[in-house]
Amino acid sequence: MTATSDLAPRRLRDIFGTFASGLTVITASTPDGPAGFTCQSFASLSLDPALVTFSPARTSTTWPALRKAGSFTVNVLPAELQHLAGQFARSGADKFAGVGHASSPLGNPVLDDALAWIDCELHAEYDGGDHTIVVAAVRHLNARLDAEPLLFFKGRYAGLTPAERLLEAAG
Repeated sequence: MTATSDLAPRRLRDIFGTFASGLTVITASTPDGPAGFTCQSFASLSLDPALVTFSPARTSTTWPALRKAGSFTVNVLPAELQHLAGQFARSGADKFAGVGHASSPLGNPVLDDALAWIDCELHAEYDGGDHTIVVAAVRHLNARLDAEPLLFFKGRYAGLTPAERLLEAAG
């Protein structure tokens, strides 16, 4: 195996992209209306206390509004809502146009048909280079059991291959 010390941003993106991740939309109610952004860098952090983490880009124009709101909801996207990943990644657009949602217990938008939602309050923020590392305290949550997750792998959307197909292929 040959190692490289090439740490160019494109190389990092290609290598880091081999780690499949889910896609989320982080939403909040703000004085200017609902706001949200697509976030791939989400993870559970602690069970006791219940904490999650995600990392918005420092260039995000949406994160400052969510930070100021103090609470927000992590919406885990199912495969059938792939279009929302792109919609909430755009700057300057009405990201909620045509998007159904209800209010969480903390008053934040929960996207219709989200695979799961996690209502949070800001706990802490840390410097993360060109991103901010956000730690959030979980206050409420719920999930559907009837859908598959939307994944992101090697720069593309992906889904799970049903176990039955894997077994058939193995023969």
